[in-house]
Amino acid sequence: MSGSDISFSSLCNWLRLKHLVLIDTLARTRNMHAAAEQMNLSQPAVSKMLRDLEEALGFPLFERLPRSMPPTELGEYVARYARMTLNDTQKFVEQVNRLSKGGHGYLKVGAIFAATAVVLPEAIARIKAERPLLSIEVMEQTSNQLLEMLEQKKLDLIIGRFTEERYQQIFDYRGLGPEPFCLVVNGHHPLGRLEEVPLAELERWPWILYPASTPIRRRMEQAFAEFGIRTPSNTVETISMQTFLTLLQSDPMIAMLPESMVQSQLQSGQLRMLNTAFHVEPLEYGIITRKDEPLPAAAREFAEILLEFACLRREGMLD
Repeated sequence: MSGSDISFSSLCNWLRLKHLVLIDTLARTRNMHAAAEQMNLSQPAVSKMLRDLEEALGFPLFERLPRSMPPTELGEYVARYARMTLNDTQKFVEQVNRLSKGGHGYLKVGAIFAATAVVLPEAIARIKAERPLLSIEVMEQTSNQLLEMLEQKKLDLIIGRFTEERYQQIFDYRGLGPEPFCLVVNGHHPLGRLEEVPLAELERWPWILYPASTPIRRRMEQAFAEFGIRTPSNTVETISMQTFLTLLQSDPMIAMLPESMVQSQLQSGQLRMLNTAFHVEPLEYGIITRKDEPLPAAAREFAEILLEFACLRREGMLD
């Protein structure tokens, strides 16, 4: 292998999408035979394609071990580029097909689950009124998972928050507002009948918590320490709102949930908010997009609608 630098012009001349498919498939399967089967090619053809590709690049992409072919350090980087490019290409094909059939675009949005309860429904209703044929896909996940998907170009934009400092270098952020939290129990929980819940009582009951990787869980851990409460050991961890609500109704558990998401349950008496000194400072969330990459028209319009509603909410003109 030459070890010389790769030029952009030469790369454009010989690199093909089939090469990226090979890299991505082999990175996922780590097996030449499995990759050949998935690509519907013979193993010798795949092996030759890989040799030619590595020769052109000037470095090995995969290790040749007896039972597997893991990517090399450079191979990991190239495989990541291949996956992002293939996702982008798939999105391009879907969009072209829709437009050619008279469609009006496709929007992929990721959101933390608090956003799906309030800011997303009103924004979706508005943009659907203006673009009835716009297809919208909503992915509900934790911020860290959504950030990974945004980086891989699986989403147009997300509504969430940064979980690592490095994301601030590659993404733009526009704030939508705070996310206040409250402690809740079911309508029959003994703590719900107390005018004020002592901090010590919070240690006696099982909790439903967010996973340790989430920003709100880290904020809660800080609050436990600040208020001198031992971190609960009898816990269930989930990001699913449905799981939160089901567990709260079936067991005497405590949960911290966004106020916006439990208003109807509080009003109906299914849940009760605990009056206690323990609290967690609200977390800000906002629109996150890839830096230096123009948004598609539909995504740009959707972001502007979100920002408009956020402004109205701050001014008290929306509930």
